[in-house]
Amino acid sequence: MSRNQSKPLGAERVTGHGRPRTAHEYVLSSLRASILEGELTGGTRLIQSDIANQLEVSVTPVREALRDLVAEGLVVFDPHRGALVRSLNMEEVRELYELRVALEPLMVRRTIERLTDQEITRAHDLQVQISTTKDIASWVELNRKFHAVFAMPDEASRLSTILASLRDSASSYVAMSLVVSPQRVAQSNEEHSQLVALYRKRDVSGAIALTLQHLQTTLETIEEANNDGLSSTA
Repeated sequence: MSRNQSKPLGAERVTGHGRPRTAHEYVLSSLRASILEGELTGGTRLIQSDIANQLEVSVTPVREALRDLVAEGLVVFDPHRGALVRSLNMEEVRELYELRVALEPLMVRRTIERLTDQEITRAHDLQVQISTTKDIASWVELNRKFHAVFAMPDEASRLSTILASLRDSASSYVAMSLVVSPQRVAQSNEEHSQLVALYRKRDVSGAIALTLQHLQTTLETIEEANNDGLSSTA
């Protein structure tokens, strides 16, 4: 691996329920966690043979995991340098959040009356998990799932597909910002709790207002983190 890839990757090859993971799942979760927690910084080359040796797997699951990470927006492929950890790109970040600010209120209006009690309970359960986790990678993944719940009544729509892609692309930037600004976690956790309450009350205007506030605060956190030293590339 490259200059920034000096820390060990991964943990035990088991799931949260103690079941053995496949090699692909193991590599994917190990690389994802290392990227989201800032151990692999933007621009780091991800050399398949080095990763395979460090994680004691064959190259095939590494190749598959890197493809998944490209789809998630955490890794990019450069024709000359191969797989690289995505660097912070503030122009892209601002566009992602500009699009979300425009589209998320439409999703709220479409779904808030159609969400079932079970789906709201699912959001609440995720909110509780988010508020208790101390692991950045887990927090970011739970956060993505939490926001996806509110789109479930409309999950087959083009709008839902677009928003899911925007959320996935934003996840790496959220994680990088939290490494630099961990104090943001508590505020975001409180906003999640408030969102669940607003959806439970079917408060359309309140849910939209808090969603927009949540997005704006997250963007500001990423911008502050960038100013405090996260790498930015054009």
